[in-house]
Amino acid sequence: MDMRRLAAAAAHKSSSSAAATAAIFFLPIRRPLTVSPHPIHKPKTPKKPSPQPNLEAAPPDSSAALDQTLRYRKSLASVLSGSNFNSNQCKELISQISPRQFDSIFWEIHNNIEPSTALKLFYFAGDYCSFSFTLRSYCILFHLLVSKNLDSAARLLLIRLIDRKLPVSLRDNVVNLHNEIAIVLADTFSGSEKFRSGNRGFDMLVHVYATEFKSLGLDAAMDVFRLLAGRRLVPSFKTCNFLMSTLVKADEHEKSYEIFLIVSRESLPDVYLYSTAINALCKGGKVDEAAMLFKVMGNSGVAPNVVTYNNLMNGLCKKGSFEEAFRLKERMLDNGVKPTLVTYSLLINGLMKLDRYDKADCVLKEMLKKGFIPNVVVYNTLIDGYCRMMNVAAALKLKDGMLLKGVVPNSVTYNTLINGLCKDDRIDLAEKFLNEMVKGSFSINLGSMNSVIHGLCKNSRFDSALRFIVLMLGKNLRPNNGLLTTLISGLCRSNNHLQALKLHNMLHGKGFAVNIVTSNALVFGLCEVGKMHEARLLLEGMLERGVRLDTFTYNALIYGCCKEGKIEVGFKLKEEMSDKGISPDIVTYNLLINGLCEKGKMDEALFLWHECQSNGLVLDIRSYGVMIGGFCTSEKVEEARNFFNILLGKNISPNSVVYNILIRAYFSIGNEVEALKLFDDMKNRGVKPTLATYSSLIHGLSNAGRLNDSKVLFDEMRKEGLMPDVVCYTALIGGYCKLGHMDEARNLLQEMSLFNVKANKITFTVIIHGYCKMGNTKEAYEILEEMINKGISPDSVTYNVLTHGFCKEVEVGDAFNLLDQMSDNGIQLDDVAHTSLVHWMSQQSKT
Repeated sequence: MDMRRLAAAAAHKSSSSAAATAAIFFLPIRRPLTVSPHPIHKPKTPKKPSPQPNLEAAPPDSSAALDQTLRYRKSLASVLSGSNFNSNQCKELISQISPRQFDSIFWEIHNNIEPSTALKLFYFAGDYCSFSFTLRSYCILFHLLVSKNLDSAARLLLIRLIDRKLPVSLRDNVVNLHNEIAIVLADTFSGSEKFRSGNRGFDMLVHVYATEFKSLGLDAAMDVFRLLAGRRLVPSFKTCNFLMSTLVKADEHEKSYEIFLIVSRESLPDVYLYSTAINALCKGGKVDEAAMLFKVMGNSGVAPNVVTYNNLMNGLCKKGSFEEAFRLKERMLDNGVKPTLVTYSLLINGLMKLDRYDKADCVLKEMLKKGFIPNVVVYNTLIDGYCRMMNVAAALKLKDGMLLKGVVPNSVTYNTLINGLCKDDRIDLAEKFLNEMVKGSFSINLGSMNSVIHGLCKNSRFDSALRFIVLMLGKNLRPNNGLLTTLISGLCRSNNHLQALKLHNMLHGKGFAVNIVTSNALVFGLCEVGKMHEARLLLEGMLERGVRLDTFTYNALIYGCCKEGKIEVGFKLKEEMSDKGISPDIVTYNLLINGLCEKGKMDEALFLWHECQSNGLVLDIRSYGVMIGGFCTSEKVEEARNFFNILLGKNISPNSVVYNILIRAYFSIGNEVEALKLFDDMKNRGVKPTLATYSSLIHGLSNAGRLNDSKVLFDEMRKEGLMPDVVCYTALIGGYCKLGHMDEARNLLQEMSLFNVKANKITFTVIIHGYCKMGNTKEAYEILEEMINKGISPDSVTYNVLTHGFCKEVEVGDAFNLLDQMSDNGIQLDDVAHTSLVHWMSQQSKT
């Protein structure tokens, strides 16, 4: 028997006591009840219901059952009709009555119940008597509370009911609790004149599902809405609009519009529902449908408000239909609807996203003319657009403008500017803004922090980068691995290994795992400067933390050992890595071969070379370069050339490093012809000569007295876009000095200053030596003074050259003055200069 039949039976009950008794007796729903432990789905193994009196079976004594029911009714009415709650009386009654009996009587007397007292009874019976009321009983109570405007109590009851925090008896075929609650609420509502006076309860039901039970998603709220609408119990426009807006925010645009269509079938929607529906269509990408609905709205006599216009305008802007958007703005003005700050913001935002900066600027000017002060969102939109188009100057100007208008920049403003400045390589200002954010306790975007740190590292400002990394760690933010590797490598390159180690330890102290690449960067940095002990300690820590060492780790250690000349230790490390199942790679072999070559052990190097090949490793240009360099250092230029020919036969393209090694080697043995042939071959093969190439050629040709050829190459390198450095200039100056062309040498020294190439100690010493050879000790001494004035301290070579020159020209007084300077600077006289002085003094004793 459903709720409407029960309500009809109650409304038409007869005046006779027998008929009344029958109506009361048969009111309970004739379905078995059970307790469901899950709020949504029926359990796989439902809990067996507690034994209940079988009211549907005919009792042995009908008159006795009737008398008992009447007593229960009288007792319950007594408990619930007043404002005072008697817990003892309640306890006695609850112990005698079943949930179905209570449900039947409660429905019968609900018109004469005090809701607040009933609420106390429900909570008392549930909490202290473990009494499981039927779902309908709870729904009746809910409607009673709503009818008395006890909304807070009604809402809490509903939440606890949905959340299974109340003992409730359910029929055993319930699948979805939210649907069941809605059905019973609808039935009880329709079955009572008392409840039908208002439907605020359904507003509350939908609102609770949409806000309090987000874990269920909005599907539950939508299901309930559909069920209510199917019974023509549509919630109020306000609730419908709330649910539609909530669905739009959750990107459920189609469901939001579905609600609008359901409401439209029952009544004419208001401006708010139309506005939200248009927003849903626009957000869902259906801008054309939104525009059609806008027309329907006008034809229906519902005047759009500013929100309606803004919603449609936003959709048109996102679609890129700016002409339509601006026409809509004009129509808006024609209809007496004034644009708001949001209107202008939407237009500016849309234009900036499509890089239409000029048009956006026009809208901004119109906005200011209308008296609107842009808010921080508008400014941020403009700043972001200008930063994206790499017009950071305009973005900074906007920031200054917003400050003048009293608009305070927020985190978005700063983060946007910082990213733009970093892309524009204006790290100083980006760092300044980041410091302002730190001092102002702004929310710093991790990307902004990373951008600044990366920029600082790129500009070799590792100390500043480290400061921000420490700041990140203090906030328990983990920098990305690439950034950490870059910073640690940079700190090592800037000879700040201690700080790199501290950072590595700090990361572990914070519980952040450091990957092998970052750790390897530190190992390599330590090995590169010979800090092998620290590198070993670092490796021990890595092994304790379970870090698996890789080929790069061992190669870094081998590199350090070879650099210190400990080639034997390097070979032991190679054996160790093999024992651990780590195969030596081509880099491993190249490092060890290079170490042997530097010690002149070419036979052993050649043996290792063949071992590398037999292990299936492909020899690269570095492998050949190492061997060629080794043979050249050992003055075995022909063997080096043989390796060069093998390289060409393997179709391996030689690089500038290999060519430079051979060119220097041929010049060293006086074979400038072969050196120049290699230079031509280099260019023919498309290998671009480097600064080192030209330096070697100019130095070699100058030493050979071929100054004209040197000068040609000197000018050629400029045409190739290579600016001669101090090595090139010194080589050419040396050639001129060797031939006694001191004016040309002096001119080149002046030219160096013009091109901002700083002469070094060798440059000045070469010129001094040239003047001394010419017997011009006065000019030589002037060059010495110029050298000292430029902050370059002469060394023993410089002083010895001058001393020898002064003695040769019988200017021994000046020579002794130089000896005093040398003594003051802690520089000793060499054998040549000392012999010159002794020779001069012996000559003086004979005269």
